[in-house]
Amino acid sequence: MKISTKGRYALRMLIDLAEHQNGEYIALKDIARRQEISKKYLEQIIPLFNRTGFLQASRGFQGGYRLAKAPGQYTVGDILRVTEGSFAPVPCMEQDPNPCTRCGQCATLPIWEGLERVIDDYLDHITLQDILDQQAVRRGGNYSI
Repeated sequence: MKISTKGRYALRMLIDLAEHQNGEYIALKDIARRQEISKKYLEQIIPLFNRTGFLQASRGFQGGYRLAKAPGQYTVGDILRVTEGSFAPVPCMEQDPNPCTRCGQCATLPIWEGLERVIDDYLDHITLQDILDQQAVRRGGNYSI
């Protein structure tokens, strides 16, 4: 499994929104600057999250974006599924029911099913809030007198 640039940037964008949330809308240009990501690239990602209800948008001079829910309600798995689609390690598992005529006797299918479960379980148990908390701990331990 390889996460695309779109997936990595989307995750960084949503972490940035979570980190800088204060009830105000955050301009895309500010996220782009802080994350060192092209604003044009973020403009391609934003519609994916607007359609799924992850974000609230406000147009105009003071416009921007903010999370629709608390950071603890967004998992990395949910975010990456928006940009990457399924985490199925083999194509036959991307549909339910499995369309493969050999799936009933496939010796390797249980391996791929197990791998998908491990990936889903891992990514679905990390929230944006977990990432923010982890950053706070890392930053708290990096000081000098």
